[in-house]
Amino acid sequence: MPDPQNCKSLGEVRSEIDRLDRSLIAAISQRQEYVYAAAGFKRNEEQVHARERQRSMLAARRQWAEAEGVDPDLIESLFRKLVDHFIRAEMSVFSAKNSADQGDASSPTTTRAVAGGRSKSVDS
Repeated sequence: MPDPQNCKSLGEVRSEIDRLDRSLIAAISQRQEYVYAAAGFKRNEEQVHARERQRSMLAARRQWAEAEGVDPDLIESLFRKLVDHFIRAEMSVFSAKNSADQGDASSPTTTRAVAGGRSKSVDS
């Protein structure tokens, strides 16, 4: 991977941007799995929203952005969008889990959100 200033062509720059974007998407996918895992530990909607956690997390991301020389407003905006999306997905998991818990207790079910914030139950 060449440093940006050592790229020999626009094509090479674009190729490196594509490579980085793919790694960002892979990291978001991993983050998504942790969000779904977190849903299993939460017992109510307040815990899902975790407003104090959101505030401290966004403040930390702003600090990290500043340390990396990236616009902290951009990073906060991106993470707010991520958090909002994942809260909706986590609420879906949480709601489905509560529905399953109130249903047939003899049929163990694991609820997991899938792409687009939809949830799916899988017999365990």
